[in-house]
Amino acid sequence: MNQARQKFPPVKDQMDLLLRGTSEVISAEELEKKLLRSFTTGTPLIVKQGFDPSAPDLHIGHAVSIRKLRQFQQLGHTVTFLIGDFTGMVGDPSGKSKTRPRLSRADVLRNAETYKAQVFKILDPEATVIRFNSEWHGTRDIYQFLELTGKHTVARMLERDDFLKRYQTGETISILEFLYPLLQAYDSVALRADVELGGTDQKYNLLLGRKIQEEYGLEAQVAFMMPILIGTDGKEKMSKSLGNYVAISDPPDEIYGRVMSIPDNLIVQYFTLATDAPSFEILKVEEDLKTGRVNPMEHKKRLAREMVGLYHSQKAAKLADDNFRVRFQDGGIPQDVPDLFITGDINIIDLLVKAGATSSKSEARRKIEEGAVYLEEQKITDFRQAIQVQNDQILKVGKRKIFRLKKV
Repeated sequence: MNQARQKFPPVKDQMDLLLRGTSEVISAEELEKKLLRSFTTGTPLIVKQGFDPSAPDLHIGHAVSIRKLRQFQQLGHTVTFLIGDFTGMVGDPSGKSKTRPRLSRADVLRNAETYKAQVFKILDPEATVIRFNSEWHGTRDIYQFLELTGKHTVARMLERDDFLKRYQTGETISILEFLYPLLQAYDSVALRADVELGGTDQKYNLLLGRKIQEEYGLEAQVAFMMPILIGTDGKEKMSKSLGNYVAISDPPDEIYGRVMSIPDNLIVQYFTLATDAPSFEILKVEEDLKTGRVNPMEHKKRLAREMVGLYHSQKAAKLADDNFRVRFQDGGIPQDVPDLFITGDINIIDLLVKAGATSSKSEARRKIEEGAVYLEEQKITDFRQAIQVQNDQILKVGKRKIFRLKKV
């Protein structure tokens, strides 16, 4: 299709869809003007979001804004998924109370490759432009860089809450961290972005992008701030470092189990921000929870099925639902328990590490001391215990990790 003659839905319909579920848009009036111009000329808007590859997994908290990118795609606009391979080596200081460690180039590139694979669980690969910001930051000379640094001030930088608090308490702020918002802002110049998306914690960076675009003679982008999804612990924002996340690359049973662990008061938020459930159905869920008409467990199970279906398939969602019922409600063993092949006797701690049930021997010992490890329904209490492996023994670690031992 010739993009110059792209046809778009009516502007009102686009606005209704795009503004749904946002925390703040600066500004809606500017967005409407851009959409009207796009509708009139048949030229798609350029919509971007940047991701610093600081961790290899995208989680459903990231997906809140990626799903909004998908809506722009469905309306016919051009989405650029920007991988901050250059800025990733600086590190986003947003919300940080201390100078964060820098990633190596190898770490950044390795994580970036996993991002590309995961994002297409949501975005249409045929309609997505993937860019790396080293394309321009890595080729700019020192004079161009100095020109950029002259377009902002230290006083304005200290207006950021995280920087201001650290400055007032005497915490270290590196010059490198001051450069991050400027580098991200220049990404919008390089891409000539019409719209940039990010979480509410990115507001300063997105607004700086508007200012720097104007400094370079461009029209300011519209800043889309999306809500921050609370993690499965019900307390902090979803984060891999806090362990309260649901990765979009997790296996079906893991997604299902993690969703089932959320507090009841997050059910509506997760339906709203993390699924495709229609608004009228979400209102019904909210009413059911308020009146107590339906057990929250039933809505949570539907939520878990929706999540597995989004990132795997409806067949996988049904199997995960069946496995959960067998494992937790009927007290049985799921059909798809992985086999674990063991040669000879093995210490219980080594067994847990080999199974991948724990990431270290110290975590394995902690699980045993917590009473979370069972072999054939017998609780293991001694971390020194040697296991004489027999075929088809069932090893359970916590609520969700089950293995069938095989002697070889």
